[in-house]
Amino acid sequence: MTTIHLTTKINAPLKTVFDVSRNIDVHQKSASSSKEKAIAGVTTGLINLNETVTWRGKHFGFYLTHKSRITAMTFYDYFVDEMEEGMFKSFKHKHYFKEINGVTIMSDMLQYETPFTIFGKLFDALFLKKHLTNFLLERNKILATTAETIDSF
Repeated sequence: MTTIHLTTKINAPLKTVFDVSRNIDVHQKSASSSKEKAIAGVTTGLINLNETVTWRGKHFGFYLTHKSRITAMTFYDYFVDEMEEGMFKSFKHKHYFKEINGVTIMSDMLQYETPFTIFGKLFDALFLKKHLTNFLLERNKILATTAETIDSF
């Protein structure tokens, strides 16, 4: 299993960052380089506990779909999305939020397993982990810019 940890400091209120982080429209904007679109489930606005979204995007030259469900949520501290259908053997993304002196600290912990035994592990080591890290860094950059430029969501 591969784990990616990221921490992002955002100059915006906790509630705003939490809501921007679960906003489908903002995610689509942050994933524009992969042409990622929500095609089923919640396709616009805020996603909530037990709701699903199916994404379709172009990664490594192929259009792929990925269906996730929000499996845990505690306002405004934490939520988890987990893959229900897609190319991974498993995929779980935990999102943590805390506010310190007016700055929101957003932490991501993405854990996933690749299929195809040794070939999947090799692909992960050579390409996938870097791709997903860069994808999350771009996502977090757009989330921060969005949250910092609005008063409330």
